[in-house]
Amino acid sequence: MKNIKVLGTGCASCKTTFKLIEEAAAARGVAVQIEKVEEIQDIMRYGVMSTPGVVIDGKVVHAGGIPGKDKIDGWLAS
Repeated sequence: MKNIKVLGTGCASCKTTFKLIEEAAAARGVAVQIEKVEEIQDIMRYGVMSTPGVVIDGKVVHAGGIPGKDKIDGWLAS
């Protein structure tokens, strides 16, 4: 199971990113544990300066802007 964190203060882009990852995981049948990280101090611990950020299994894989479907599928495939 992949542990995925979406970093962001609750903006529309962060919510969209969360939903896109949820939908992609469901479509691929990939088991994920996904959570929102909205506290600025927690986001800063990852060194992310631009949200939304995405952390998979402890590694920052994306920061700033909504990731594309192909990018999300790539994260879930690896």
